[in-house]
Amino acid sequence: MNDDAVTHDTHQTVTRPECPRGGTCRRVESTRLTCETVDALLPTFHTEGEDLPESTTGSIPSLIQVTEALHCIQDALFPGRMSTELKQDAVVESFVMERLAHAHSLLRTEITRAIPYRWKGHFVVSTDQAPEPTDAQEEAEDILVGLFQSLPRIRALLVKDVEAAYLGDPAATNFAEVVLAYPGVRAVTTHRIAHELYKLDAPIIPRMMGEHAHMHTGIDIHPGARIGESFFIDHGTGVVIGETCEIGNRVKLYQGVTLGAKSFPVDENGVPIKGIKRHPTIEDDVVIYAGATILGGKTVIGKGSVVGGNVWLAKSVEPGSTVLQKNVEIEIRNGEQ
Repeated sequence: MNDDAVTHDTHQTVTRPECPRGGTCRRVESTRLTCETVDALLPTFHTEGEDLPESTTGSIPSLIQVTEALHCIQDALFPGRMSTELKQDAVVESFVMERLAHAHSLLRTEITRAIPYRWKGHFVVSTDQAPEPTDAQEEAEDILVGLFQSLPRIRALLVKDVEAAYLGDPAATNFAEVVLAYPGVRAVTTHRIAHELYKLDAPIIPRMMGEHAHMHTGIDIHPGARIGESFFIDHGTGVVIGETCEIGNRVKLYQGVTLGAKSFPVDENGVPIKGIKRHPTIEDDVVIYAGATILGGKTVIGKGSVVGGNVWLAKSVEPGSTVLQKNVEIEIRNGEQ
C-alpha cells in the first residue's frame, strides 16, 4: 500500500488513502469501505445486454429525456397552461412548432433505444416469441409519425375532458383553474399521449410517462387502458386503472377507485399469462364513488349505473343500477368514551 501524497496548486498536501487493491487510489475521496463495497457489487451486475433483473448496462430510454418530451407535447396541446409559460407577446404557432420539434428530437432517440426490447425483452425471449430485429431508427420514425398525426384527435378529447371536469365539480369556477390545478386533468392528458404510444407498440416509454403522472398526481393509469371522451377523475388520489380496462364516455371516478384484476391464470412455470382481459369494462355515463373496488375482466358495469363508496364488486351489474353497501353500521359516541 502506498501513502503517496498529491500536491495541489494551493500547495496543500493531501494524503491519498490506502487502497485494498494495492497501490494508490485514483480518487482522493476513495476509502477502504468504498472499495470493498464496489468489489462486492461488481459481481452482481450483468453487463451482456440481456433483459434480466440484474442487468445494468445497455442502451435504455432516459427518464429525464422522456419526461421532457412529454412536457413538450403537453405544452403543444395546452400552450401556456402546462409546463412552459407562453408570454403575452408570443406567437402561438411558433411556440407549438418549437415544442413539437423538440419533442420529436428527444423521442426519436428514446424510442430508438426502446425498440430493441420488442425482440430482446425477457417475456418474448423466454417464450420463444421474439420477432426478428428490425431497423430501430426507422421504427421510431414510424411511431412518431403515428403519434404526431394523432395529436389533433387527442387535443379534441382533452378539451372534452376539461369541460367534463368543469361541469362535474361545483368548486370549479373557470376552465383555466381546471387545466392548471386539477390532477385528474394532468393524469388524463399524460394517459392519452402514452396510450397512443402504447397502441403504436413503443416499448417501455408509455409506462415511463404513465408512472411520471402517477408520481406527481397519485393517479395510476396503465397506458393500455381504453378511455372514452369526457372522462373526469375528481380529486384523484389513489385511483388505479388497469391495463385492459375499458371505460366508456362521460364516466366520472372519485378518489381511491380501483379498476383492477380479480385473479389471472398462470402457465406451467407459475408466470401470469399475458394478453388476456383482466380488468373491468365501465360503460357510458357511470359514476363510481370514493374507495370503490371493481375487479375482473368479465365484470361489466352497465350504462348509467352508480357504484357507491367503498363497494367491493367482482360481478357485472345491469344498466341503470345503483350499487351500495348493505348492513354497514356506524356507531357515534358522545362525551366520555
